[in-house]
Amino acid sequence: MDALFDIRQHVELECINCHTRVPLNRQVAGCPKCGENILEARYDLNKIDVPRWMEVLRRRREGLWRYREVLPIQDSRNIVSLGEGGTPLIKSHALAASLGLKHLYIKDERQGPTGSFKDRQATVAISALKEMGVNEVVVASTGNVAIAYAAYAARAGIKVWAFFPSLTPGDKMREAALYGAEVIKVTGTYDETKEIAAKFAKHKGIFLDRGIKSVAAIEAMKTMSYEMAEQLGDDLADGERWIAPDWFLQGVSGGMGPIGVAKGFQELYGFGLVDKLPALGMIQSAGCAPMVEAYQRGQRIATPIDHPQTIIATLATGNPGRAYELLYDYVHHYGGHFTTATDDEAFTATLVLARMDGISVEPATAVTFAGLIKMVQDSVIKPDDVVVVNCSGHTIAVEKNILGDHWEETVELQEQHKVQTLPQEGLLSALEQVESQVRRIVIIEDNFDAARLIKRILQARGSYDIHIANDGRQGIEMIREVRPDMVVTDLMMPDVDGFKVIETMKADKAMASIPIVVVTAKELTAKERARLSGQIDSLLQKGSFIDEEFIESLVSKLR
Repeated sequence: MDALFDIRQHVELECINCHTRVPLNRQVAGCPKCGENILEARYDLNKIDVPRWMEVLRRRREGLWRYREVLPIQDSRNIVSLGEGGTPLIKSHALAASLGLKHLYIKDERQGPTGSFKDRQATVAISALKEMGVNEVVVASTGNVAIAYAAYAARAGIKVWAFFPSLTPGDKMREAALYGAEVIKVTGTYDETKEIAAKFAKHKGIFLDRGIKSVAAIEAMKTMSYEMAEQLGDDLADGERWIAPDWFLQGVSGGMGPIGVAKGFQELYGFGLVDKLPALGMIQSAGCAPMVEAYQRGQRIATPIDHPQTIIATLATGNPGRAYELLYDYVHHYGGHFTTATDDEAFTATLVLARMDGISVEPATAVTFAGLIKMVQDSVIKPDDVVVVNCSGHTIAVEKNILGDHWEETVELQEQHKVQTLPQEGLLSALEQVESQVRRIVIIEDNFDAARLIKRILQARGSYDIHIANDGRQGIEMIREVRPDMVVTDLMMPDVDGFKVIETMKADKAMASIPIVVVTAKELTAKERARLSGQIDSLLQKGSFIDEEFIESLVSKLR
């Protein structure tokens, strides 16, 4: 550790309900005064000279513990690390283009040691347990927390008792067992599993990951805020300053992740390192959405759901408790939104993200992206907003739900079969037949990523001869030259816009009958809609054309 900042912070825990403060030690299991589960770490941040700290950070390697001065470990020798944190912030091109977003980023937490953002929580929690002298711990989990805890605990020599609800995928339970955790499967909901785990810990006298869980989750997840602010500053301001996004989105169950991110940005704002706090987008599974339902009713307290109706176990927390109240308050002070996505919408989003941006995610993350699509379609998120989505974990075995049963073709080779040679005339005839079926399409779009995405989607559906023009003037010349079977055009372009392209085509007999599809992020006025009426074959607002029905309708116009 840098000598200048070996400050050995005195860490206290503060109850979010009655604000009682207690020391961080092995007796912590919630607030001793009111029983509140959520405790937050409090530091003397005045000890940190921010300008000098920034200089030190530039010399440190990437990773969660580079921000150790604002984490609840007093002695760096107790840190248990597997290289977590420092995950990339990936700028989306294809999905962003399809949604009409200019600044869509994916915080790729799949690249943690055990493949999820819970590695952050585990490194802080297990380090704190080591510092407190705990050698055995009970944890209730739907998968990722127990896996991460088991891996880090193995490194620290701490035994983990992992309680899972029955809906947890078997692969996740086996992975926790691989690291040496004692796995107990409970035939009940996640909330019931937590109750059983608490009773077991009390009966056996084993430390229960309860109070420390909230501390570790909040303090660990806030490091995502520090990383995002640095990374956005590098991308959008050439490293001259740190930047907070306009939106941070995450699929939520218990809610500790976004609470931690919010605390991180509040600290950064207090340090003067960012000039605003982001709005939070919280997405829940439609089959278990107590937060969303309470928010839509305008209620600060969520009504628990006793029987979740989702197969996505990691999002099946029926009772978010006080966490929702914290998120509700944050949204009312700084902005945000709660929405839902169905399991089917999540599986569709998994496929979309994998095929558009090459990122394969677990269902809980797919719910987040499905929510993102809804928020764009509903104009909650605007085209110019800087948006970061927490890609919280890697793919699990859901492929059959996504791809169906017939996703491959089988070619059987028979050794005794004699291969017949095609006559040259037949080959040429076949090639001519194929070429005669090719349809020509002109895409007019000044956004390169959007044009490339439309081209890629169409070519995945068949053999098309696609030409791309970067502006309206070039597009008109290209239409006259190649005589396409269809024109796909944006409306908002410099110089010659899409309206002018359409009017020019309709005024020319040679082009008047060519089908026109308009794809735009612009919210059309009544006058603009009237201007297009009867002139085009289809209008698509960006943010919806990943819908399979639209793609099929587009292709059908060429048949």
